[in-house]
Amino acid sequence: MTGDKEAILAELENGVKNLQQEVAVEAAKKALAAGVSPVEAIEDGLAKGIREVGEKFARKEMFVVELIYAAEIMSVAIKVLEPELKRTAAQRNVVGRMVLGTVAGDIHDIGKNLVRIMLEASGFEVRDLGKDAPTESFVSTAKEMGADILGASSLMTTTVEVQKEVVDALRGAGINAPLLVGGAAVSEEWAKEIGAHYASDANSAAVTAKQLLGKGG
Repeated sequence: MTGDKEAILAELENGVKNLQQEVAVEAAKKALAAGVSPVEAIEDGLAKGIREVGEKFARKEMFVVELIYAAEIMSVAIKVLEPELKRTAAQRNVVGRMVLGTVAGDIHDIGKNLVRIMLEASGFEVRDLGKDAPTESFVSTAKEMGADILGASSLMTTTVEVQKEVVDALRGAGINAPLLVGGAAVSEEWAKEIGAHYASDANSAAVTAKQLLGKGG
């Protein structure tokens, strides 16, 4: 059984990282038939694949469209596992709870969506506020879910100042969880200036978020 399980987990990983949806879906079916825990299938199979894709994307060895497609493959395979996941009430080990959004006035969300994909693959529970998210939404959602960390994206120079508004609003509300900022208009210097932390891409966002929570990288 151990050999079968390892082979199935490898197929799940390979299906995602090699962009082969049929392989991933069939492996998910095999996992259920072999009695592999759906949580294990996700964490030690599918998520490993998407993390490798993210690392290749960070090294410019894969394109954005490939990362998005890999995430879609992972999502389809998880749907196969979902009934068993619900039946056994199995819970993934949540690394941390995060509020994520593109700041008010900015309607770009591709980069933010990629960050969410990598965070979820790394074990984060993510509440996605979407694009053009009001500053108050960051505050109220952080309070509601007891967020451990927040992320604010800005691609436009005209909206980067809103990241500072988010920091000020959070601190004013007594929320001291770290804020991770990124986007085309953002630099590490700007992040330091406003009391936030910087991530240059989706993969580094996931690594930095884990480091900020003392969960390694």
